[in-house]
Amino acid sequence: MAATDLPAGWEMVVGLEVHCELKTATKLFCGCPNVFGDEPNTNVCPVCLGLPGSLPVLNQQAVELAMAIGTALGCEIRPSTFHRKNYFYPDMPKDYQISQYDEPINVDGHLELPDGSVVGIVRAHLEEDTGKTTHAGGTGRIHGSDHSLVDYNRSGVPLVEIVSAPDIRSATQARAYAAELRAVLVATGASDGRMEEGSMRVDANVSVRRSPDDPLGTRCEIKNLNSLRSLARAVEYEARRQVELLEAGERVVQQTRHWDEDAGRTIALRSKEEATDYRYFLEPDLVPVVPDAQWVTAVADTLGMLPAARRRRLEELLTTDGAGTGDTPGGGAAPTPAQLDQIATVVDLGLDDLVVETVAAGVAAPLVLARSANEAATDPDLARKLDPVAFAGLLGMEASGSLSATQVKAVLSELLHTGGDPAAIAASKGFEAMAEDDLVSTVAGLVADHPDEWARYRDGDDKLAGFFTGLVMKATQGKANGKAVAAELRRLRG
Repeated sequence: MAATDLPAGWEMVVGLEVHCELKTATKLFCGCPNVFGDEPNTNVCPVCLGLPGSLPVLNQQAVELAMAIGTALGCEIRPSTFHRKNYFYPDMPKDYQISQYDEPINVDGHLELPDGSVVGIVRAHLEEDTGKTTHAGGTGRIHGSDHSLVDYNRSGVPLVEIVSAPDIRSATQARAYAAELRAVLVATGASDGRMEEGSMRVDANVSVRRSPDDPLGTRCEIKNLNSLRSLARAVEYEARRQVELLEAGERVVQQTRHWDEDAGRTIALRSKEEATDYRYFLEPDLVPVVPDAQWVTAVADTLGMLPAARRRRLEELLTTDGAGTGDTPGGGAAPTPAQLDQIATVVDLGLDDLVVETVAAGVAAPLVLARSANEAATDPDLARKLDPVAFAGLLGMEASGSLSATQVKAVLSELLHTGGDPAAIAASKGFEAMAEDDLVSTVAGLVADHPDEWARYRDGDDKLAGFFTGLVMKATQGKANGKAVAAELRRLRG
């Protein structure tokens, strides 16, 4: 990926720490429900409230989901231990967080992004989430607030923290990494990836340097970014802020910063903590987790096809599919940039199985992909339930010229909501192919009505083909086949 547009001679260096809540039935060390949105402080017990005498019991499902994440990211799954990470803040009632420190469960992985770049994964370790603090009044931050409220329902919810290597070089790449990682987490079933609910949160470590050969610069950490847009904007702003400091002869101070979405800037929160500040020590009430090879294999066997593999499957379908009923077969050519975007869309929406099965039913892959990424994608929940045979029947009518693209869209809308036979739906709407003689006379009449535009089209202004096609569609109320219109325009131009 291209580097961010920083002033000449500067390079951005970014590493991301992604916290994802796991989709377990209960919390990490107790039997309280792991549910979002319940009334505050209703899913609590002595363990997650840190009451004296309570003891943690490790959630096996959480361990298996952490192993699934590690497997999906190509990590080595190792024996691991839990430590107490000590700090004093109201969102952690026992004044320490149980986390994995020097022996995490997953290490040394990687994530391949859609553009082919690879970002290293240093570790992906298990820990418990904190409670949620709400500061009432003022700006919503602790400074200037009237009072603060704490909801401990989230306290003790299982998390996996995924720490990337400092391999990211632009805000665009940071966003792509987070998006791809979220897709992987959802595909494994480990997390729902809902950033708006806080089940996936991103901390960004940002520094700048003059040259790739220079040592890493002083980093600042931007905490709790909860959208892909915020992540990209925050990383971009922080890198520019640091460059401006250094170019003015000042220095960057290592600190933790907050992203103010409304103001579009980062704000200093506190000096950056180091590991020694947390006074880690081994959790005395938990034994080491030592997954054997059989357990690791059993977890790996539960994983389905991951997003990168699903994209490759569709790319191969485009390059190999030369049959089908459409007249735009792949023909062995590599997918175009537009088709790669369509592939990304259908995979993100979970419509790739629909594409594969519809192509198998006899429709050319490019046509299936285009309709799936555009019209079907308007309601992906319904599209995922669409009968591939019915979808193939509808697209077959478009490919043969029996229905225009406009008519296909109308039939598809009804097919998504009610199901049924696409031919019967088309007949009930009075859709039928336009007679060739009628199309020829319609195009000729419109050409005669617009001599200036026709002259420009004949002189090579191909964009006017769309102008004439639009006129034909309007005149025929969408009954004309767009491909037939294009063919007639080319014939008249000679």
